[in-house]
Amino acid sequence: MKILSVTPLAIPAVKAIRFARFGDDRGWFAEPYRQSDIRQAAALPEMAGATALQANESVSRKNVVRGLHFQWNPYMGKLVRTLSGRMVDLALDIRPNSPTLGKAILHDMPARLEENWDEWIWVPPGFAHGNLFPEDTRIEYLCTGEYSPGNEAGICPFADDIDWTLADPALRAMLDACRAGGAIISEKDRNGLRLEQWLARPEADMFKL
Repeated sequence: MKILSVTPLAIPAVKAIRFARFGDDRGWFAEPYRQSDIRQAAALPEMAGATALQANESVSRKNVVRGLHFQWNPYMGKLVRTLSGRMVDLALDIRPNSPTLGKAILHDMPARLEENWDEWIWVPPGFAHGNLFPEDTRIEYLCTGEYSPGNEAGICPFADDIDWTLADPALRAMLDACRAGGAIISEKDRNGLRLEQWLARPEADMFKL
């Protein structure tokens, strides 16, 4: 895995990780993940002890919104990338003593099949995670914890107490337009918690820095 760059986003704990593709007249080859390279990357010290324990893949139709999901016992960080289509990734800071608590960001991740690089987004524990899909899309994500029923929760991505001031305005407008136009969202996610409801629960303190 040849890591080209690690870019902290508007909330620095969330990072975009670009890695190389190697092309010729036949097409290209890429090594999307190598644990030793991730662990040794100087710009990813928080991943030095991380191990991908579970790989997930999903396909979503145009105008699907998923999230905002998170887990404890065990904690779950996620490396997420777009295989085909276009994903806009959502990350909401739920760390109670964080200076960006309650703020959410959006990161645009269309599939770039003609580029000589591809990109992961790293969403660490302490963030509620979701996605918006402006077109039919297939994604993959690697998780640092295995799924643990009963130790998860979700905040509705349309909750009125999420602070979007750090989010890219154009991507925020896209999310708002999707909602107004009839976003496809599960009942579980639509009926997710408000941020203040989650922070009132004792489990919220487990995500303190």
